Amino acid sequence: MIEGLDIADARVWRREETKVRSIEAGALADAMRDEENLVWVDLLDPSPEQLRQLVLRLGVSGTVVEDALAPHERAKVTPHADHLFFTVYATQLATDTLAEHADGRSHLSVTRISGIVLPRALITIRVSSPYCEAFDMGEVVKRWDDSASLMTQGSGALVHGLLDYVVDGHFDTIQSLDDALEGLEETLFAERRTGSEFVRTTYAIRKDLVALRRVVLPMREVVNALMRHRGRTGGPLDAWYDDLYDHVLRASEWTESLRDMVSTVFETNLSLQDARLNTIMKKLAAWAAIISVPTAVTGWFGQNVPYPGFQAHSGLVMSVVITVALSGGLYAIFRHNDWL
Repeated sequence: MIEGLDIADARVWRREETKVRSIEAGALADAMRDEENLVWVDLLDPSPEQLRQLVLRLGVSGTVVEDALAPHERAKVTPHADHLFFTVYATQLATDTLAEHADGRSHLSVTRISGIVLPRALITIRVSSPYCEAFDMGEVVKRWDDSASLMTQGSGALVHGLLDYVVDGHFDTIQSLDDALEGLEETLFAERRTGSEFVRTTYAIRKDLVALRRVVLPMREVVNALMRHRGRTGGPLDAWYDDLYDHVLRASEWTESLRDMVSTVFETNLSLQDARLNTIMKKLAAWAAIISVPTAVTGWFGQNVPYPGFQAHSGLVMSVVITVALSGGLYAIFRHNDWL
């Protein structure tokens, strides 16, 4: 093939048989020219020049080089006359515990996978990142092996197996975030008050959901574009792609519902804090009213003027009785109104 090109893995399926056999890099060009073969090649970190030579030999669009290697590309499908190019993102959550989310940082890892889809070949392109190793192509190959009968349907079967694994990874990530949100709800309505740790955890989960949403929502367009390009052939892949599209819709709806839920949790926490603050203010006002009674009574009787019980023991008894009676009465009224 191309000098220095790093081929992470490669397979060939014969049209007459579903048995899979590995293939050496030097034999890939011949294998891809054989119309009886179905070929998959996995490239890891190709240079722009290497990828440019590859697309030139394959006769595909030169825009593939930029789309496959440029940073910050969104998930998409680009149709061409005789081939397709797609980019998708696999996800994995580094943690599923609330304690680790409390640092306020995002724990969502994203792996980018691009692909060139030819009638009898699929070339996947991966660019190294801190999370690249988290995506296990071996599991994708295992899925292809488990559905070996579909290999006779061409490269569409390979694309389906790859995207099915990616979408399943989305579901695992969404499930982990859903579990984390349930833990937040339990903390939210617990007797103890929430603090800054709760706010940081909520913020971290919200960041993960925003990043996940940018990855999951475009998958509807990706799968829909692949289905339109394939057309309805009546073959077995139609049902598999319909099922894949249904999974993508469910993942999108689940992500949107979790995004709404985390916003609701955040707003509910603020409302509960306001309610607790109002309760505290009522208690303080009630105690202030109670304390004002003895202050007023002693202040009144402390005036240097004659009054009933002035300079007599009965005056002391009267002041104590009035203070206790009025304070006790106010306490009973506030307690009855649930102010204390």
